[in-house]
Amino acid sequence: MKLLVLLILAVFAFDVSASTKTATKKDKRELRCLAQNVYFEARGERTAGQLAVAMVTMNRVKSRRFPNSVCKVVWQKRQFSWTHDGKSDRPRDEKSWKLAKEIAEFIYYKYDTLKVRSNGALDITRGALHYYAPSMADPVWAKSKEVSRQIGGHVFLVGENS
Repeated sequence: MKLLVLLILAVFAFDVSASTKTATKKDKRELRCLAQNVYFEARGERTAGQLAVAMVTMNRVKSRRFPNSVCKVVWQKRQFSWTHDGKSDRPRDEKSWKLAKEIAEFIYYKYDTLKVRSNGALDITRGALHYYAPSMADPVWAKSKEVSRQIGGHVFLVGENS
C-alpha cells in the first residue's frame, strides 16, 4: 500500500500551489469541503488512509447516485459523522490541516487524470463509495456491500446502492 501511494504521488507530482493561483471561488469552496472531510474523517490515519477518504468523496461526486459537487456530497445529510456531531468544524491541529489541504488539492485537481491514465487502477479504494471505522461503528447498511479493502482504521465498501 505504501508503495502504491508513493507511486501515485511520484507519477503525478506537481506544484499544487500553481493550480490554486487560478482557482475560482467555487474551486476554493470545494477544496475546503474536501480538506475538511479528509481532516475530520481521517486526520489520525497515514497518508494512504487520508488519500482513500478523498478518493471516496470524489468517487461520490462522479457517481450518478450522489450530488455532483464536493460540498454537496460532504454535507449530504448524515453521510459523514463529523458533519452532524455537534462539535466545531474548525480544524485545530495545524500540521494535520496542512496535510489535509495538500491531499485535497492533489485529489481535486488530479482525480480525473488518475482514473483515466491508470484505467482506475490507482484508485486505492477500488471504486469505493462508502467506508466506516469498525472501531467506532458497525453500521447495518454495510452488510449489503462488499469490502473492497481495508486501509488503516477504515473499511472501504462497494456494492448494492454503490
